[in-house]
Amino acid sequence: MALNFIRNKDVVLHVGKAPQGKGQPIVFINSLGTDGRIWNEVTERLGPDFACYTYDKRGHGLSDAPPAPYSLSQHVSDLGVVLDHFGLKAPVLCGLSVGGMIAQLFTAQNPDRVRALILSNTAHIIGPPQMWHERIAAVRANGIESLADAVMQRWFSPGYRRDFPTELRGWRNMLVRTPVEGYVGTGAAIAAEDLTEPTRRIRKPALCIAGTEDGSTPPALMRELHALIDGARFELIEGAGHLPCVETPATVADLIATFMKESGIV
Repeated sequence: MALNFIRNKDVVLHVGKAPQGKGQPIVFINSLGTDGRIWNEVTERLGPDFACYTYDKRGHGLSDAPPAPYSLSQHVSDLGVVLDHFGLKAPVLCGLSVGGMIAQLFTAQNPDRVRALILSNTAHIIGPPQMWHERIAAVRANGIESLADAVMQRWFSPGYRRDFPTELRGWRNMLVRTPVEGYVGTGAAIAAEDLTEPTRRIRKPALCIAGTEDGSTPPALMRELHALIDGARFELIEGAGHLPCVETPATVADLIATFMKESGIV
């Protein structure tokens, strides 16, 4: 993925495009505590049939981490700048967790700028606000390291944690090296949003992907999101946690490619 940097006002964003692929564009949006690299194995499998773009949302990866709190609207604005930079008129948006919330709100506000949605392990509401306020306070007091082991249990299935200890440590490193301002800033954005009504207005082809072992946005919550979007598809990946793009990238890529073909997008 080629490195590139752009600006949304005072915030520098790291963006990238996979070298292969000239078909239907897909823009991938990362989750809290990760960066665009979580999509690498998925984008490799989708090329050369699709043009795949990623970026590190503000506060994550190589993007700037301005002082917290952030709003979901700021994240939506960043996404718009990414689309403008690449000249994307109507891409498919693929978002994971808070990335899926960003995709939902962007689509509700800019329906003409989106072809379809892929919503992975996300929801219209993620957790009660009090939970986020407590987590933010804990990170402020003790750092992300204090939450890291619990987060790994929510992110990854027991089987993955047992069988891939080396990889697990790498993803844990990604989490704990997230800037504190980025983590708590985006946590505040999640806490402040109820997307029930905006998402109910979406009239786009949509694929909702859940994992049976997801401890952050479990299948029941994903089904609630699925029910809000008329005609949306629901796919459940057995044995996958909160990051199926990491645990089961081949399955995720196959689901995306099948959805794109059967929905008449390609």
